[in-house]
Amino acid sequence: MEDAAVWRHIATQRRELADVIEELDADQPDCWSTPSLCVGWSVRDVAAHLTHGTLPAPRMLFEAARSGFRFNAVVDRMARTDRRQPSQIAAALRAAADSRRHPPGTSAMEPLIDLLVHGQDLCVPLGIDRAMPRDAAVAAAQRVWQMGFPFQARRHLAGQRLIAVDVEFDVGEGREVRAPIRDLLMLMTGRSAA
Repeated sequence: MEDAAVWRHIATQRRELADVIEELDADQPDCWSTPSLCVGWSVRDVAAHLTHGTLPAPRMLFEAARSGFRFNAVVDRMARTDRRQPSQIAAALRAAADSRRHPPGTSAMEPLIDLLVHGQDLCVPLGIDRAMPRDAAVAAAQRVWQMGFPFQARRHLAGQRLIAVDVEFDVGEGREVRAPIRDLLMLMTGRSAA
């Protein structure tokens, strides 16, 4: 997928998730402490995390230094300690919709993966069936399969062949696992609910 298409999907996902967050805040104000599919994080933590990828580089460097330059530690700490209200999180997501800023050392695909997967992390536990654009899901799944850190999909899913039933996507070797691309992407990123 070309970068321009990736960024269009990112902008759309940010706007749509901002809408979801606002609707949840209006309709289910008690939902924010619900455990998400992202182990150890609440729905609120996931929502806050979605805004952190566009922070300015100096702020990210400062936050990384505070956590000893340990990727997982900085991401986790920032999500758990972000005290903004859901309306502020939604506004930040919407304001960053067209931003092409992404964390150092990542490509345009990583923000897309983050939005697609965390969108499910946030919605599934609340019973919201959130569609995932198939072309974006295929591109994200291909990237997750190719990359090592942080998902290690090839290692974790060794001995399995993942085949999408709704698009052309087929990776791995071994016992066949057939599912929609959305579910395969979630499985590849370590979501046991998939």
